[in-house]
Amino acid sequence: MKKLLVIISMTCLTALHAQDDTLSVISKQKGEPFEGMDCTWWNGGDRRSRPTLSGKYFTPTVMVDVNYTYSFNDPIDNTVVGSTALARNNEMQLSAAHLGGDFYYKGARAHIVTQFGTRSTVIPRNDYSPYRGQYQLSDAYRYLAEANAGYHFNVLHGINVDAGMFMSYIGLNSYYQVENWEYQASFTSDNTPWFFNGIRVQIFATKKLKIEPWIINGWQSYGMFNKQPGIGGNITWCPNESIKVLTNNYYGADAALIPSRKRFHSDNSILVRYYNRAKSKVISKMAFSLTGDVGSEKGGGVNGFKKGDSLQGPAQYFVSLMFYNRIWFAKNKLAWTLGGGLMQNPGRYLVLYPTGDASPLPNATNPTTTAGTHPYSASPGDQFTGFDYSTNIDWIPNEHVVFRLEYVHREASVPYFAGRGGVTSPTGYTTSSIGTDWRPDLVKAEDRIIFAVLFRL
Repeated sequence: MKKLLVIISMTCLTALHAQDDTLSVISKQKGEPFEGMDCTWWNGGDRRSRPTLSGKYFTPTVMVDVNYTYSFNDPIDNTVVGSTALARNNEMQLSAAHLGGDFYYKGARAHIVTQFGTRSTVIPRNDYSPYRGQYQLSDAYRYLAEANAGYHFNVLHGINVDAGMFMSYIGLNSYYQVENWEYQASFTSDNTPWFFNGIRVQIFATKKLKIEPWIINGWQSYGMFNKQPGIGGNITWCPNESIKVLTNNYYGADAALIPSRKRFHSDNSILVRYYNRAKSKVISKMAFSLTGDVGSEKGGGVNGFKKGDSLQGPAQYFVSLMFYNRIWFAKNKLAWTLGGGLMQNPGRYLVLYPTGDASPLPNATNPTTTAGTHPYSASPGDQFTGFDYSTNIDWIPNEHVVFRLEYVHREASVPYFAGRGGVTSPTGYTTSSIGTDWRPDLVKAEDRIIFAVLFRL
């Protein structure tokens, strides 16, 4: 029982059940979390029916994510704007290579997953907290996706107490693309946290219910923006193997140099598998996922959901929704996903800032200045509304590899995506000088195709 408990990961909570009727069922012991449930169909969950190469003291993890994407805007610098999954257009890119695994011995446990590839730059750049103080936290942590350690208590249906760096639940999707139904996440997921640093307690109150409180540094931050840590938690309930319901909630002070500004965010999802015929040569499964997020910032010059005034400042909030439907065919060897979402974020406090010369983040060598000469405005009162839709086809020859072809349309109420002129310089190279008459070419919409190969062992 203990061995099975410790390999349940934060992002997938896989039930170690057979994927279809052609596989032998791995029976879990009575009373274990999610006993007897098949969770391999979840959006944001482990696709494998069982851990690979599991050992008595260590179970390894290997994941590789390679992509090619083409933007119909065809920017001259090949730079992708507003994505945590993609970095470069018109090039084969190694997005992520993850190595690591789970260690366990007499209740002691550790989980470590490294991070190499473009994501080791794309993800840390969105964190402002390393500019408070010294010691280059973004460099120190960038090659780690997860690293935490703790102890498993054999109480109730299991209690895990861990500290370190974890993957975040907020936004439903997993950080690892091999676990998601779509490659380019909707605004709801892509603009909310992928990781946090702190302490996590997992309480499996029953075999169908998990309660998980957090005390963390902040919202997708390696360090702490102010003196107040963030608090939050997750509740996941699976009444049966065809339904998953979860809520994630967070409260903290995440505006640098503005400790009086407080942030609240609530993320809520339901996944439903409404058809299941594993042996069918035509349609084998159908399921949908629905996620709704709501949050706000209040204080320090902004006024949450209320209309602004001269004293308290403008409204600053986040409202978003995303929906995806997935159909599996040919005994789960093929899958088709269709969906999308929308987001409204006045003040742009959760908008992924454009890259290159349009970046408003501090310069790496001089935090008092911005990295770009034409930074994207994210001031209180700045409006941002976006929507997206996508569809893809997956070929899944076995549970360890996915070949995905995806089409994505994204649109914003203001110029945001990279246009033909790019966001770097008139030539597209960082070595070129930038004249006073040049600006990043940001446009309101983009269409793209993505081809990805996703491997997991």
